[in-house]
Amino acid sequence: MSIDTPGWVRDAVFYQIFPDRFASSERVPKPGVLEPWDAPPTTHGFKGGDLLGIVERLPYLQDLGITALYLTPIFSSASNHRYHAYDYNHVDPLLGGDAAFRELLDACHERGMKVVIDGVFNHSGRGFWPFHHVLETGAASPYRGWFYLDEAALEAGRPVHAYPTADEERRMGEAHSHVPRGQRSERALGYQAWWDLPALPKLNTNDPGMRAHLFQAIEHWTRFGVDGWRLDVPEEVEEGFWREFRQRVRAIDPECYIVAEIWREKPWWLLGDHFDALMNYPLTEALLGYLGGQHLDWSVISTQHEYQEFVRPMDGPAFAAALQHIVTMYPPEVVAVMLNLLGSHDTARFVTLCGGDRASLRLATLVQMTLPGAPCIYYGDEVGVEGRHDPDCRRAFPWQEDRWDAGLRDFIRGAVALRRSHPVLRHGEFRILGAEGRVMAYLRFDASDAWLVALNPGEEEASLSIDGPTMGGQGDPSVETIRWQGWADEAAGSVEWIDGGGLRLRLPRRGAVVARLLPIGSPCG
Repeated sequence: MSIDTPGWVRDAVFYQIFPDRFASSERVPKPGVLEPWDAPPTTHGFKGGDLLGIVERLPYLQDLGITALYLTPIFSSASNHRYHAYDYNHVDPLLGGDAAFRELLDACHERGMKVVIDGVFNHSGRGFWPFHHVLETGAASPYRGWFYLDEAALEAGRPVHAYPTADEERRMGEAHSHVPRGQRSERALGYQAWWDLPALPKLNTNDPGMRAHLFQAIEHWTRFGVDGWRLDVPEEVEEGFWREFRQRVRAIDPECYIVAEIWREKPWWLLGDHFDALMNYPLTEALLGYLGGQHLDWSVISTQHEYQEFVRPMDGPAFAAALQHIVTMYPPEVVAVMLNLLGSHDTARFVTLCGGDRASLRLATLVQMTLPGAPCIYYGDEVGVEGRHDPDCRRAFPWQEDRWDAGLRDFIRGAVALRRSHPVLRHGEFRILGAEGRVMAYLRFDASDAWLVALNPGEEEASLSIDGPTMGGQGDPSVETIRWQGWADEAAGSVEWIDGGGLRLRLPRRGAVVARLLPIGSPCG
């Protein structure tokens, strides 16, 4: 089967938004009590961000260089993160409803920006109307097949127990500790809940009625104008569902982007019949291990199971090997559209994982913006927002500019502009040039352009020599070293050509160099 990934994603710079926390518009009514915008976030509290708030901040995002938005769930839900949907056919009224989403899509498309939304089809909220029907009518409900229920208990007339007390939940875990996770809830509550969380009944996507209901909503929103779907926990959904998902959305929009929340290397999902790309957490982990160095805060890393297992300190050669694997582990059509992120609503923020060290974030952003794949900025990272694991990583965006790290924003804005200005950084070939100690360097190149990126996340100045054959025998070109606003003098390195067509790089501690090689030949040796 041929692999067909959307062309626009190769050129995109994404910005992930948690809608309740990004921006609030006075045009969206806010009933009831909200948490103060700047107060520490809580697990269940709402702050009142909405979709019209995003519309009103599009000039800010365009100035940053953003070309695509990825929104965490927006459908009607009883949770601030909206992974507890109770209506797949409507946008949450607290976000402004369907009309606000229409305005956001139109405003983005008028600006040439794309919008990807989050699809959660493994589980719903217990407020989902067919689940309520089961709660009310038990075995008589025509929707009983839409969920994984304890059929024997249902036939015996035992009611589904969807609202246990905290003590009942604790006792459920203790009494059924021998039962595989995910099935304990079926024994104790009468239905399977995702991770045994009572608020999240698991959906039976093999049931024809459930499948039809979900696909009519998916097709509706694709026709409505969404440009892509980020799919939540897709490995817990029946594989055939995703084959049909791709067929249906691509029949409506052949350029619809389908990116899956899968944390590990899984090539069989990326053969052209399921997903276009995955969220590139292996890249995030490698960047943390290499760039964080002695600044890594292991007390924060230990709160994230995946990071605790996979983040390991790396020197230059180890990172070079990891990076080489990451950019070649899938076909080029897939690598070009992988979602390259430094963090998300599911992780502590990159800068916090690095002990608050913003040099680590600068270096990581530089790599992110010069690699194959679609970079994605998590809202607020560009101004220095910090945050430990959920819910702290979901703080409200600080719109008072005196609270921003202006230098950090300038640096990230400049790195985005560099990527957008030079096609070779999006479409060119990738080659590791060398690595030694804490230093490594790589090249992005095509037939007419070549860019070098070298990094030194170490605590001491360092140098690296690259011989002529590695460079491909380009002769004696000149070197144009590139910097931009927000790049401190003490963090900028230098590069010079040496006899034989090689390079000598000098890099300050916690610094980097970006250089364009002129005149350009094709480094193909």
